[in-house]
Amino acid sequence: MKNKKYLITGGTGFIGSALVKRLVKDGYAIRVLDNDIRGAKDRLKDVYDKIEFIGADIRDANAVRKACAGMDSVTHLAYINGTEYFYKMPELVLEVGVKGIMNVIDGCIKENVKELILASSSEVYQTAEKIPTDETASLAIPDPVNPRYSYGAGKIISELLALNYGRKHFNRVLIFRPHNIYGPDMGWEHVVPQFVLRMKELSKSKDRNIKFPIQGTGKQTRAFCFIDDFINGLMLVLERGEHMNIYNIGTMEEMSIEKVAEEVGKYFGKKVEIAPEKPAEGSTLRRCPDIAKLEKLGYKPKISFKEGLRVTAEWYDKNSDKIKKIKVK
Repeated sequence: MKNKKYLITGGTGFIGSALVKRLVKDGYAIRVLDNDIRGAKDRLKDVYDKIEFIGADIRDANAVRKACAGMDSVTHLAYINGTEYFYKMPELVLEVGVKGIMNVIDGCIKENVKELILASSSEVYQTAEKIPTDETASLAIPDPVNPRYSYGAGKIISELLALNYGRKHFNRVLIFRPHNIYGPDMGWEHVVPQFVLRMKELSKSKDRNIKFPIQGTGKQTRAFCFIDDFINGLMLVLERGEHMNIYNIGTMEEMSIEKVAEEVGKYFGKKVEIAPEKPAEGSTLRRCPDIAKLEKLGYKPKISFKEGLRVTAEWYDKNSDKIKKIKVK
């Protein structure tokens, strides 16, 4: 593994940049392809002089092929994330997802790259029949008319393409499914940063008790995984994962969204009273991964939600003026 050259697509994104920095730290040669539609090269400022950067769109087949040239492995992360965009820009989500994976596969085949690592998502499960949910759970699109499922559908298509091309054209195909990864500078369209920004605004009131509006009742649950734990898990997949295998990466510390709001309130010295609102159509009530498969590779998350949230909330509190929205291209 130490002599491999890695192409990371989406390498200026939250997860992509964290992976790039870890691989650089461990001594690997890294090439990044990104157009910064959601990412930001500033995330790589500490390692920018140690990597090769290609500013290009994952939908550009020629650019992707050129980026694959000379690489030993491609880790494909380029995608449109953020629940807000699933509803507002479903066609862009699918276009980037489907064209992106096909361009990556074609680029790998034409440039003789024999290893493909694909970032999938917990969204492929939607409403799982069993919680905690392992990697064998059925994948589903409950309602093709609901734009929310554009994201999950694109990830399911990506998995199918990677696995089926993997049988013939690759020596090693691995898929990892992140589950609610969070941390400083993770973007602006996710529950943790949105709660922090909303709480920061409401905290201007001198009242210690504040009403906090959220989608749904707050009883919905997620298992949040801090970025450092996630990267440790992903490195185990890269090092020890087996061909044509899928790995959940996350924690099994299931937590209600109400509890998340309360913890964010504590950061600002406020006591929260949840004000329920209509949930987003298609939202999932519970989600928690079974990580037993990854634990067999040596994975053990170490950072509690309270510890990780404190670091994350502090970053968003101090950087609330840097909010960035993507523009359709």
